[in-house]
Amino acid sequence: MKTLSLLFSLLLPVFVFAQVGIGTTDPQSTLDINGNLSVKHVSLSGSASPTLIDDGVYISVSPTSDNQDFQLPDPRDYPGRIYIIRNVQDAFDADITMDATVTGAGVRFFPGDSTTGIIQVDMDTAVGSGNTTKTLIFISDGSNWTYGTLGF
Repeated sequence: MKTLSLLFSLLLPVFVFAQVGIGTTDPQSTLDINGNLSVKHVSLSGSASPTLIDDGVYISVSPTSDNQDFQLPDPRDYPGRIYIIRNVQDAFDADITMDATVTGAGVRFFPGDSTTGIIQVDMDTAVGSGNTTKTLIFISDGSNWTYGTLGF
């Protein structure tokens, strides 16, 4: 019994501080992926009430009328969670826009380069190139959402 206890106590630190490698036998991080990464993609259509975003990592939003709300979950419940959101709706008529609005329940959104928060983020319809709000990344800091472009 003493031998088993000694063996267990010697091996326990290996399991507690273990690193997981996928495609590598020498992981350098807690999770080290040497290969392609796929994340869950979810498509959401707009509706009359705010559409809750609560699943997936890459989210395609498709508003069916202008300024439809897509609501992120409370960041206090999901610290560190990341969403990449893209407004996939295109408006080809200058008089028609299908902008999406990302909202949150009683929290603020902070642009990555600012200390001033806002209550919603507008994701414009892209017509042509250069639209910086077509695809945005949102990261929970455990209190609010920080957001910015992906730098493309």
